[in-house]
Amino acid sequence: MKNYSIEIKWTLRFILLVLAWAIGEKFIGLHDQHIDKYIIYTNLFAIPAFLFFYLALREKKKYFFNNQMTWTQGFVTGIILSFFIALLMPFAQLVIYKSITPHFFETAIEYKTKSPLLKYHMTLEAAKNYFNLRSFIIESIYTELSMGTIAGAIIALMIRNKK
Repeated sequence: MKNYSIEIKWTLRFILLVLAWAIGEKFIGLHDQHIDKYIIYTNLFAIPAFLFFYLALREKKKYFFNNQMTWTQGFVTGIILSFFIALLMPFAQLVIYKSITPHFFETAIEYKTKSPLLKYHMTLEAAKNYFNLRSFIIESIYTELSMGTIAGAIIALMIRNKK
């Protein structure tokens, strides 16, 4: 496990970032009165997420690979980091939707099925199938595995040593 201590440390930091981001979204009203803007602003999370991946890979390069990291080493580090984060993502989702914003799904379902701001509405059944804890946990795992792998590949390309 010592070989993965940097990935584990950054995984825990990333999960704290996810929770802080959710608190921020809740605080500014994206989970209730401004839910119509939720999809726009929640996607901005990609910016700090990418920064966290960059910092994690840079630290791995400096302290584990002695400032000599190939693209493959960086990419594998990104995959491992993504895997660890994906393992803890269900916990983060549980905290978010049970403690931080327990009425999010009801609010989202109401908005997607009845809001006059929308041109097209979801059926109640479709909204309930999408806006639930199980669905969001599964989506967060797949999102982390895919986007984390992509971020790892890009960042590894940026910080690798050219030989």
